[in-house]
Order: sequence, then C-alpha cells, then structure tokens
Amino acid sequence: MLYDITLEVTHDYASPANSGRHALRLMPATIPHEQTLLAGELSFLPAPSERRERTDFFGNAVTDIAYRKPHSDLSFKLIARIDRTATPEAFDISPSLKSLARELAGIQSLRPEEPVHFLVASPRLPLDPAFAVYAQERVNADMSAISAVETIGKALHQDMRFDADATTVDTPALEAFERRHGVCQDFSHIMIACLRSIGVPAGYVSGFLRTSPPKGQPRLEGADAMHAWVRAWCGIEIGWIEYDPTNALRVGQDHIVVARGRDYGDAAPVKGVLRTAGGQTTDHKVDVVPR
Repeated sequence: MLYDITLEVTHDYASPANSGRHALRLMPATIPHEQTLLAGELSFLPAPSERRERTDFFGNAVTDIAYRKPHSDLSFKLIARIDRTATPEAFDISPSLKSLARELAGIQSLRPEEPVHFLVASPRLPLDPAFAVYAQERVNADMSAISAVETIGKALHQDMRFDADATTVDTPALEAFERRHGVCQDFSHIMIACLRSIGVPAGYVSGFLRTSPPKGQPRLEGADAMHAWVRAWCGIEIGWIEYDPTNALRVGQDHIVVARGRDYGDAAPVKGVLRTAGGQTTDHKVDVVPR
C-alpha cells in the first residue's frame, strides 16, 4: 500500500527566541519486509543556521537543527511517500512466559535490536509494583508470550479511556495509569511497563496511523495524527511483534513506523531547547493519504 504523508508543526513564541537547538525524528523509516521510504523531504521556516543528519543508537533517522538568530515562530514540514507491506499475522509459536526467561538468559549480544535493552526500567519509564500487580492478575507463567501481550493490551484498552486533555507529554506513566485516562503515549508506556514487569521485553514505537472516516462521510484534512504503539519480543523463533493498545489490535498496514526505542524519550518526534521568555503555542496537522 502506498501512502503520501504530510506533517506540519508550527511553534509560536510569546517572545522571540534568540537561539535554539532541536532533534527531530519525523522521517518514516525503511524497514526490510515492512515498509520502504520512497521519497521524503523535511523543510523548515525560518531556515536553520545549522543542519545535520545522523542515525541514533536504535537506528532512527535524526535531523539536528540549530538557530543563532532571533525568531518568533518556527515551523517544520514533512512530505513523504511510503510503501507499506502487508505482513500476515504469524501463528503463535512463541514460548510460555517461563520458557521466555530461559531464552532471554541465553542471549549475550548487546546490539540495538536485542531484547536486553527493553527488559528493565528506562529513563522515562521507571517500573512500579502497580504495573506488575495489574499484569500478574491477567496472565500466568504457562501463557504464551504472544497471548500475554494481547491479553494485557486488550485489558488496558478496556480499562482505560482515551482522553486528549487528561495528560501532557511529561505526565508520568504511573499517574496516567492511576487515573485510567490518557493518550496513545500513555497507553503505550503503561503496556510497556506491564510487559517488562512480567519478563517480556517491550519498547516504544512512534509513527503515523491512517484513520478512516465514518461510512458515508468525507475524509477530513489533518484528521490523522502522530501515533504510538508497543513492540514486544516474543522469543527467538517469533522475534518482535507490534501491538496497538489504544485500538486493541495487532499493528498492520495502516501503521507507519518513524522511530523505535525504549520509551518516548528515544523516539520523540521533536526535542529541543530554546533561549526565550514567556510561553509558546504549538499546532500540528497530519495527513496520511492512501494512493
């Protein structure tokens, strides 16, 4: 499936920013047998004083930009075309949770894709006993790894309510969990913490999700948004699978990967620092259009 993606992000500052640096993970990834970036362009207004392209530890494409002159606003625009492959859902030949631990013990590599990086607390996601209690009440040691992933994902989808006003990007996962309200970032962080607490390596995925309008209604411009979901390691034979707890489903052709990491901090679309005073407002619009 071919998709044309447009993303526009605009920042307006109350006072001119004298300088600033930003790291952007916005360009969709090329992943063998999953998706291919056919074309992509990332532009800025005003033009940055510096621009550098690099790849981070987890293989994500990063664009670093810097500003040395005052500016009252800043906008990013991404235009990309992606070929997303339909990946059939694999049979569940994953080991039981107790057998998964034995498989993990035999892995010695520290390469970025290895599950060892995704099994313990990470900078933005400390583990708490509350996550372990929630997960352990719903799974058992004889359950397969894939069944455990799906069981916890479905439970969170049922027990939590999507609420765009309930949290911010900095709200701790435990706080969102206690409220049972949040957005896709919160759903994903909570599911990752639950999985890690029962010995399933899990990480964070940032990307785009194609949404479909109600039957009989036209598609709305800018109705799509950047999305987040979970990847979980389910044994040597299966490897990684991806699950979307916000929508209670296995990730498919409508999910387009941008960045992967241990938590939001590793895959944040935009991170930066500014020298300014006062507040700022941010607006963004995303279109994911099938071709």
